[in-house]
Amino acid sequence: MLRDKSLIPLSHQHQRALALCVRIDRAPPIPANDLQAWQVEIGQLFEQEIEIHFAAEEGVVFPAAERFSELVPLVEELIVEHGSLRVLFRQAEARCMSAQTLSALGQQLSAHIRKEERQLFERMQQVMNAQELKTLGMQLEAALKDSTRSCILPNKVTKLERAQ
Repeated sequence: MLRDKSLIPLSHQHQRALALCVRIDRAPPIPANDLQAWQVEIGQLFEQEIEIHFAAEEGVVFPAAERFSELVPLVEELIVEHGSLRVLFRQAEARCMSAQTLSALGQQLSAHIRKEERQLFERMQQVMNAQELKTLGMQLEAALKDSTRSCILPNKVTKLERAQ
């Protein structure tokens, strides 16, 4: 199903976060001396985009979804996942992640995004009418206004190397 334009800003942010997940997944084994660089990038991404993204979902998307009883259990799962992901992002900000924790962040974030895209967003588009989706889009635009619109580029350590 095509993504409704009201949810596209979140989906674009999801794409950028998934790109990070792919780089984390393809990076192992990550040497201990490279962990700092990864954590700097992850902390920056969390501060400039993901933290605002989570707040927009929790303040706008989840309440809209919870109006439909069938979506309540899914929203509850996603809220718990936000909490677990915040713990991992805070570890990156504190520069106390291990290589295993970094890998766990990539896996958990990827699974979470896919659940939102494939389950929550798809179902919301089916149960909400055009006006509800339009209203949701306007509320999301306001909620996301403070997120950085620039792409955070991987640093020398965190970028994917070309296959030789």
